Amino acid sequence: MTVTGSVTVLVTGATGTTGGRTTARLVAAGHRVKVAGRRGTPLPGAEPVVFDWYDPATFGTALTGADAVYLVPPVGDPDPAAVMLPFLRQARAAGVRRAVLLSSSAIPEGGPAAGAVHRALPGLFEQWAVLRPSWFMQNFTGAHAHADSIRERGVIQTAAGAGRVGFVDADDIAAVAAHALTDDRAPGTDLILTGPEALDHDGIAAIVSQVTGRPVTHHRLTYDGMRDRLTALMPPEFATMLADMDRAIAEGAEDRTTDAVQRLTGRPPRDFRTVAERELSPHRKPALSGHEE
Repeated sequence: MTVTGSVTVLVTGATGTTGGRTTARLVAAGHRVKVAGRRGTPLPGAEPVVFDWYDPATFGTALTGADAVYLVPPVGDPDPAAVMLPFLRQARAAGVRRAVLLSSSAIPEGGPAAGAVHRALPGLFEQWAVLRPSWFMQNFTGAHAHADSIRERGVIQTAAGAGRVGFVDADDIAAVAAHALTDDRAPGTDLILTGPEALDHDGIAAIVSQVTGRPVTHHRLTYDGMRDRLTALMPPEFATMLADMDRAIAEGAEDRTTDAVQRLTGRPPRDFRTVAERELSPHRKPALSGHEE
């Protein structure tokens, strides 16, 4: 795949797990990047703009001059289409030609949350892609409840049982996003993104234990126990959706790997041990903050 010239990309969720990494790749490749966030936080080489999904008055300035947009749904909103679709219609009217949506392997077209945006995207833009990554490896190394519980108590709590997941490196997601946003032809489809192997949470705990030298165990919760635990931290609808995802993992829904990272980037995806050694070693660089699942 080749790119004929630089483009201007608006990155929403720019301080998040994939947004920051995607921004860095786009800047390094010579593209102009506008990084959108409620506080207009600057990132190296990019132009900060104030943007809030829930404040349409911020849409116009953010979209000015943008050729493409990377869409990270608002965190914790069970119905992001309500705010995202008006923005996308305004983006099309403003001249944006391409949109790449971050969704999830667990959410099909027309499904809950970002699934409704996925369904609408092809009707709004000729150039589009939907990234449907599996669960992030950074959930165990960065700013996430699993990583926090590993650091604080040496445990991972899920209702996923022995279900396996093709966990994916956020750096690999960002590499795919950068290609989807800037290659001459957008994928025009949804892409299931995984790492090279499917692991259960017992396997994740074992690798983290080996890399850090600290014992980590996987505590298997019931579905009700997981839902109630999450409800104490977030809106009930979102907590239920996440607990449902764990139950789906337990039933085998995420036990798969794909070649999408290899096809889009030209290199194989990284395995979890490599990422754990990179991000959990004593001399690692600070992890990017973020909340995307």
